[in-house]
Amino acid sequence: MKKHKIFLVEDDLNFGSVMKSYLEMNDYEVQWVNDGRGAIMAFNKNSYDLCILDVMLPHVDGFTIGAEIKKLRPSLPIIFLTAKTLKEDVLKGFSVGADDYITKPFDSDVLIYKIKAILKRNQAPIADDIPDSIPIGKYGFDYRRRNLILVGHDEIKLSPKEAELLLFLVQNKNKVLDRNLALDKIWGQQGYFTARSMDVYVTKLRKYLKEDSSLEIVNIHGSGFMLKEALSN
Repeated sequence: MKKHKIFLVEDDLNFGSVMKSYLEMNDYEVQWVNDGRGAIMAFNKNSYDLCILDVMLPHVDGFTIGAEIKKLRPSLPIIFLTAKTLKEDVLKGFSVGADDYITKPFDSDVLIYKIKAILKRNQAPIADDIPDSIPIGKYGFDYRRRNLILVGHDEIKLSPKEAELLLFLVQNKNKVLDRNLALDKIWGQQGYFTARSMDVYVTKLRKYLKEDSSLEIVNIHGSGFMLKEALSN
């Protein structure tokens, strides 16, 4: 069975060495970089299934590296590591596109569990009954290819979570999408930080759909979200 490849950026030599060995013991192939400055160059040399990025790095911080990686591979999952517990830093990580955010020190078994859960979500089978193109107002949504298409505009490539969330919203169009249900199905857990992450993704989807004034994603206080599509006269 082919091993999943992990791109690890961690400047603490002792911690990085132990972490690399532990991941390899759990049957992952690991590329470890210990300086933020050379991270993107090293990343571009191979293909990876997941990134683990320390936030506090010399020369270039983990958030900057994560943002660059998302430009190159929008769907690639990222886990941020940090010694900080500030809410602003956690939210910044999710705004970059983080799939999870782990505060040091942490249980290594928990990290492995999170890695497995993220990789499983990203490889979840697609239902056969989902059409190749789903109309959303003036847009065409290709769930399998994770594309949003609007005539006369550049194609929008969605991340796996963006595509899953948009599909849920479309399947519940003009009805309330329960927040906790979406968190369980897409993030695999409920909690303050995953809820804030979901808010970030909703904001991104609003931006993607802004060219059609008949579409609106609204907050339903205490419940969740609703994709509203105004009927044409």
